[in-house]
Amino acid sequence: MSENRIRVAKDKAELVKSLIASTENNSPFQTYADVVLFAAVLGAKQNQRLALGEISKKEPGPISIEIFIARGYDPVMKLIAIAASENINVISPDRADFEQQRIQIFEEYANGGLDILGRELCGAVDYTERILLMLSAPLETNPSNENRPPNTSVEFDLSKFLG
Repeated sequence: MSENRIRVAKDKAELVKSLIASTENNSPFQTYADVVLFAAVLGAKQNQRLALGEISKKEPGPISIEIFIARGYDPVMKLIAIAASENINVISPDRADFEQQRIQIFEEYANGGLDILGRELCGAVDYTERILLMLSAPLETNPSNENRPPNTSVEFDLSKFLG
């Protein structure tokens, strides 16, 4: 196991590469670290934690933890580890075993989040639009449905927009 590196599962490598901004697509992610962090937060939010299995050795290869720290993502990684382990000591800087535990937790939530993204983005032409829809869906409120129980679907009537 590589020390101080965040790994990506081989079966998710193509998805991660496709989520990086390029001339062919419109993605909000600029780096692999951005994609992996977003996926880890999504995985943690939806309690989707998956073991990595076979690791991608080519692109994207293991990402140095220093990249996450430089981008300011270290506190998020630590919060995910605390929430998952229910142990504040997991963020102790003096213990290498805790650092490995934090990395493993983060990798597994990222893998779970990538699994969710893979399903949600299947067939999407514009990943940015689909991700925005994914993120905004639970936040949408309709004043006429304020008394609606949480997590229930809302019907949208398109007839008022037709001729």
